[in-house]
Amino acid sequence: MKKVGRRNLARLADEVAERRGDYRTLCFEGKWHSSAQLHERGKRLAAGLVGLGVEPGDRVVVMAENSPDVPVAYHAISHAGGVITPAIFLLTSQELRRIVDDAGATVVLASPHFRGVAEAAVEGLDSVRHVLDLEATAGVEAAPVPIVPRADDDLAALVYTGGTTGRAKGVTLTHANLWEAGRRGSEAGHIPGITRSLTSLPLSHSYGLLVLVVGMQSLEPPESVLMRWFDAESWLELAEEHRTQIAPVVPSMLYLLLAQALEDYDLSELRFVASGAAPLTREAIEEFERRVPGVAIREGYGLTETSALVSTNPPGRIRPGTVGLPVAGTEIKVVDDDDLAVAIGEPGEVCIRSDLVMAGYWNEPELTAETMRDGWLHTGDIGRLDADGYLSIVDRKKDLILRGGFNVYPRDVEEALVEHPAISGACVIGRPDPVHGEEVVAFVTLAPGATPSVDDLLSFGKVRLGGYKYPRELTVLPTLPLTTVGKVDRRALRELLTVEGGMR
Repeated sequence: MKKVGRRNLARLADEVAERRGDYRTLCFEGKWHSSAQLHERGKRLAAGLVGLGVEPGDRVVVMAENSPDVPVAYHAISHAGGVITPAIFLLTSQELRRIVDDAGATVVLASPHFRGVAEAAVEGLDSVRHVLDLEATAGVEAAPVPIVPRADDDLAALVYTGGTTGRAKGVTLTHANLWEAGRRGSEAGHIPGITRSLTSLPLSHSYGLLVLVVGMQSLEPPESVLMRWFDAESWLELAEEHRTQIAPVVPSMLYLLLAQALEDYDLSELRFVASGAAPLTREAIEEFERRVPGVAIREGYGLTETSALVSTNPPGRIRPGTVGLPVAGTEIKVVDDDDLAVAIGEPGEVCIRSDLVMAGYWNEPELTAETMRDGWLHTGDIGRLDADGYLSIVDRKKDLILRGGFNVYPRDVEEALVEHPAISGACVIGRPDPVHGEEVVAFVTLAPGATPSVDDLLSFGKVRLGGYKYPRELTVLPTLPLTTVGKVDRRALRELLTVEGGMR
């Protein structure tokens, strides 16, 4: 008979509950929730999922903005033996449908805000048996049942990402992957007495998922304030009210905070801001630390494919301009196009070897083999290592756009744009942006005789695509520039843009 693995996430949750006892753990929209209350809800929902027919290994999609219901659902899915399949709430019904269909999900849990999107997405899909309201699960909850056995190397989560190429792909993360990520993330950043955090990251993002498992593995019981979604003014008010000591962010959040009157808020308890998902500018780091005395910004690095964790700047040993040192058990090497290690300080592709690395891409054996070679994950990021082992990220090898910490895949945007009858061709690139890190910019050619306005085309993109990926800028060209082998010349298009986004 199969046993529950030592590093099973549901087992971890039970052990944490027994070790820590009951305490106030999560504040959401002014209400504190106790650890015992949330844990019990998770177990009862798990029993309900089992009663609905969820079997070991079944994928269960969660589409919701942040709320205490999200970690409850994640715990319930693990306890029921299912596979957590988060979906960013900014997805359109068509994008969600592709994920649900690809995953072969059996159940979708959606918040009231996105229930309609979820129901439209699953219409006609044979695999989906239930769409449940995440805030109204009492009707399916039941008396707790034992943890459904899942081994350490069984899947715990299926997280969709663009990775380094193409359309969104499912990254398969095991119980051991996430268990170890939580432990090593906690150990790498632990400072005694720093327990009060403010979380505004989407819990459906791999970075948000990492924050949850780090909290489970933390050496001291954490108290976290959770925001439904990020708003700069509300973030500052909550940080002041709850005397926040540490906060994870993505760069676009920090840029929006810098636009506020930081000096008007008492942030004297804030010690660390942990930034990931995209690079920060040195100027932004220096300005924030100058305007909020006593705070230090710790940049880190991770990919969904590495359980969102590779390296971090250790407290007290922060090296600005880098994403820190590899966490315990993780190796980094930088290689050239022949997969040979480059000299210290030289740029090359960042490769990772670690037991935090995914099991592979869901139903993509060829892509898995291409990305994971000789025991190393090839990230597609360009970086360099210094003599002390600190990693700096220089650029990305592929054309993936990072807007606000979210992946935008040019091919997806281009395919959506050319569905407009007036557009005959499209190419999408990223432009540096001081707030979002990168902005999505489209170049298009028109069908003969077509005369749509730019505003009409932008509106089409906004309706057709998710909230973070539609182009904010669009330029009509007579033809798209081509390379000598007939491919669209993205470099030539980038040269048309100024840093401010206008045409040269």
